[in-house]
Amino acid sequence: MNGGPSGFNNAPVTKTFVIASSIFTIFSGIKGGPDKLGLSYQDIFRNPRLWKLILSVFAFSSTPEMMFGLCLLYYFRVFERQIGSSKYLVFILFSVIVSLLFEVFAVALLKDPSANLLTSGPYGLIFASFVPFYFDIPVSTQFHVYSVHFSDKSFIYLAGVQLLLSSWKRSILPGICGILAGSLYRLNLFGIRKAKFPEFTASFFPRLSWPSMGSPRGATTRNVTGSAPSHAGRHRTSPAPMAPSTEPPQDAIATLVSMGFDRSSARQALVQSRNDINIATNILLEALSH
Repeated sequence: MNGGPSGFNNAPVTKTFVIASSIFTIFSGIKGGPDKLGLSYQDIFRNPRLWKLILSVFAFSSTPEMMFGLCLLYYFRVFERQIGSSKYLVFILFSVIVSLLFEVFAVALLKDPSANLLTSGPYGLIFASFVPFYFDIPVSTQFHVYSVHFSDKSFIYLAGVQLLLSSWKRSILPGICGILAGSLYRLNLFGIRKAKFPEFTASFFPRLSWPSMGSPRGATTRNVTGSAPSHAGRHRTSPAPMAPSTEPPQDAIATLVSMGFDRSSARQALVQSRNDINIATNILLEALSH
């Protein structure tokens, strides 16, 4: 199972978050080691440390956790492609802030100043993403292993369980808080699902993050008729018009299908939007809402 075409095409916010998480994890490992990561009662209430709070959002406390966590974040880029970067940025902020509030509340209830109760890493965002993953991503293939039923989604769930149990009690609590945050977003608390950042905010991320290894923006529509080189100064004022019914690229169709849309509907939406995958996604979502 995959999240559509490889790379971070149409997922600049996810790309920036993955890069930031990797940098913070490496930096924290060089500076102090994993034993200084994580949050405790003392870090929150008796001796608050802003730097430790920021690290707890981005930096993983071990290499195995980082590997599983970044793989899950990379897969969940499908949600940014589905709802758009402006709304996905709201989802990230909501998941991180709400899950962190739940964690603070849980630590306040436990009141154990000697224990490092919470592991470090973007557990809130990762496990909040499992809520739309469960409800919105359909099963495409099923198979059996010794009479046990599996699907293509099973591998994502197994990776999530591995991450949830990676630090035992210290990782279970942030994971549960993340699921609660994702559930509140799913329930559209305070109309949060309609909120989005201005478009210029989302457009800042492609310039901020490193160049994508996938096809460049705008490569989804090709000039089929332009195989021969054009000569400067000749017929510059009347470029050849594009064919009105350009066949959508297979990778664009695969992206929409991976979001749960029907293949035929995805193709029609791409034709209608002239192969603009963002417009096609909006067309399909509006059709589902009616």
